[in-house]
Amino acid sequence: MATLLQDIKTQSDWITKAFAADNLKLDYTIHSFIEIDKFFNKHSKDGKALKGGRLSQNLGAIIFSLGSYVGQTIIKNIPGSVWQTNDNDPEGELNATIKLPDGTVIFPMQRMMKRFQNGSDDAVYVYGHHIAKDYIDESFDQSFWSIDENKDNQAKRPWWKFW
Repeated sequence: MATLLQDIKTQSDWITKAFAADNLKLDYTIHSFIEIDKFFNKHSKDGKALKGGRLSQNLGAIIFSLGSYVGQTIIKNIPGSVWQTNDNDPEGELNATIKLPDGTVIFPMQRMMKRFQNGSDDAVYVYGHHIAKDYIDESFDQSFWSIDENKDNQAKRPWWKFW
């Protein structure tokens, strides 16, 4: 049986492959969080998965995978950041945290739930860039503000057909 930390790493890698099937590039940069915001914009509205969209099935697993990716990206971009997991917690997937070098604790999976529920008010890119801005040499991409919220809301291929 895999540990929660192993599951996080596995699901983070899986979601990068799944996104690639939709020509969305997740490359473990903070900038790639824009792709996650595009994904949510395309497949959800008002805290609900769009019928036939990628979030209409296996929502919990996808939220966990996205949170895993966000967490792994934070760790890769902010030296000294570490996952804190508890394999004995029945809600360990939801409660997994990352401790940043300054002592701040963030909850990536819960943040993905907020993004799903609240829409772009809880944008992943804005959140991630704010957390990482003192550690990365990357200006905020102002083009983020022009992401089209309703463009092509229907998925073209089943989620599981990403190879």
